[in-house]
Amino acid sequence: MRWNIPLPEDALAYASRVIPDGRPTLVVSPCSSHALRNWSPEGYAAVADHAAARHGLHVLVCGGPTPLEVDYGARIESLMRAPCTNLVGKDTLTQLLATLARATVLLAPDAGPAHMATTVGTPVIGLYAATNPARSGPYYSRQWCVDRYEQAARRFRARPPEELPWATKIEEPGVMDLISPADVIERLDALMVAGAPRTPAG
Repeated sequence: MRWNIPLPEDALAYASRVIPDGRPTLVVSPCSSHALRNWSPEGYAAVADHAAARHGLHVLVCGGPTPLEVDYGARIESLMRAPCTNLVGKDTLTQLLATLARATVLLAPDAGPAHMATTVGTPVIGLYAATNPARSGPYYSRQWCVDRYEQAARRFRARPPEELPWATKIEEPGVMDLISPADVIERLDALMVAGAPRTPAG
């Protein structure tokens, strides 16, 4: 697969400012357009603090200008013990894409940035319970995702996933609570031990 999305010079310059050369960085893009796919700010903050303390990753929180995203960014920032840079509502789509291209790893739910990161070769730790990563997960990062879709299907639909229509979404209150911070930290640690390998981008 090849995407080859052109990035304007101003976006590249922006990204080089927020992620200087050689700075290992975790980008957290916490929100989907579907609120029930979103994980908790407390969970994101716990993982981000671990990323900073254990792996020396600087943390950027990114997102759009909607009130929900602004609130999420502020809550994650306030809950973290380590410093982070809150860029929610402060960048454009091309600036975000350029930033993702320089990042070490992206942490996100089932949302557009997971696929944007894939196009520029950045590994993604995706959070999946409301939706099936086999259907909508990041193309080259399935092994790094936290997959609780089967548990969600059994708990909220009383059936295993293979008995549900392929496009079934389980967007129910509490479904993302099936993912624990320890689940996400385990995937982050495994990714970092593997050298945070970049994925094919064309």
